[in-house]
Amino acid sequence: MKVLVINAGSSSLKYQLYDMTDETVLAKGLVERIGMDSSILTHKPTGKEEVTEVSEILEHTTAIRKVLEKLTDKEHGVLSSVDEIQAVGHRVVHGGETFKGSALVTPEVKAEIRRLFDLAPLHNPPAIMGINAAEVNMPGVPNVVAFDTAFHQTMEEKVYLYPIPKVLYKKHRIRRYGAHGTSHQYVSRVAAEFLNRPIEELKIITCHIGNGASLTAVKGGVSVDTSMGLTPLEGLMMGTRSGDLDPTVVTFVMNKEELSISEVNSMLNKHSGLLAISGSSSDMRDITDGWEAGKPNETLAFEMYEYRLRKYIGAYAAAMNGVDVIVFTAGVGENSAIVREKTCENLSYLGVELDKELNKVRSGEPRRISTPNSKVEILVIPTNEELMIARDTLQIVQESK
Repeated sequence: MKVLVINAGSSSLKYQLYDMTDETVLAKGLVERIGMDSSILTHKPTGKEEVTEVSEILEHTTAIRKVLEKLTDKEHGVLSSVDEIQAVGHRVVHGGETFKGSALVTPEVKAEIRRLFDLAPLHNPPAIMGINAAEVNMPGVPNVVAFDTAFHQTMEEKVYLYPIPKVLYKKHRIRRYGAHGTSHQYVSRVAAEFLNRPIEELKIITCHIGNGASLTAVKGGVSVDTSMGLTPLEGLMMGTRSGDLDPTVVTFVMNKEELSISEVNSMLNKHSGLLAISGSSSDMRDITDGWEAGKPNETLAFEMYEYRLRKYIGAYAAAMNGVDVIVFTAGVGENSAIVREKTCENLSYLGVELDKELNKVRSGEPRRISTPNSKVEILVIPTNEELMIARDTLQIVQESK
């Protein structure tokens, strides 16, 4: 079965086409600047040259039509016909409490995703646009939705509830939902396979650290705690997001600076984190360059980031009464040897021993970077959320037949 995986944003659309007989990627690409007359489609068929096309793409239906044209193009395509695509998988950020796993798209499922718009106003609306566009361009082809929040629906009430009046949970479902669930689930499974150990026996801390970042405590293969909350703002210090802070900071700043709700929300999500402390960049590569050069602002940003990351690892080791495996993944986790090194240096109380030479090796494959004497396995595992979505899509479509 060939499965097209789509990740729709408000003005962008990422895609990957899989042949699920061997899980190979046939092609992948990105449509940018949707809604403009100078939209950019970048298409990369496996084993062929990357091609770029600039044209007017005003909405997602046209974007997917353009993608399908590229996939079936005689020179740059990988399909003889659109009919070869037998299913479409979609990434959806928020599934609320309704979705504890991926689901076949129905009118009822779409209605529920719309109902959850308030919990993910920047992400769920584009996801619906992507689903509708796929249905228009590929009528009769089943669509499946995979939710970033679904993996975390195994958390217990004592973990996901906030200590605020419970009526707010009953009326508005204010609670911890988490995010990056597809990534956390994927790398925890790969970790168990890599170590050739049953996941049911493992206590794993997965560190998905990129521009957005979250940690998850995975015990026996299920999420028992995660750092992001009602929204992706809670938890770790990130590229432009503040992470944890005293809630009174919000009302205090609004009062002193005469900011509106939208302005303070923008401040915490887009103008905080590494960018705010360094004053120069939200990119960890720039931050580490500045730290190595002895620049004070970048050094402070790096030290705050590493400290908060390490503090959460310690908290989740306590939550699970131990840890067997720590996994680093996503942009920073996979590529920043210095972040991994400095974090692990201060985890010696857990029995962590990092092999500094192994840590410097760059590879696109899962690998161990701890020493043979380390009491905790330290792994670097490239995440692959698209493959996880493709697998769920295949399974759900086959089960629905």
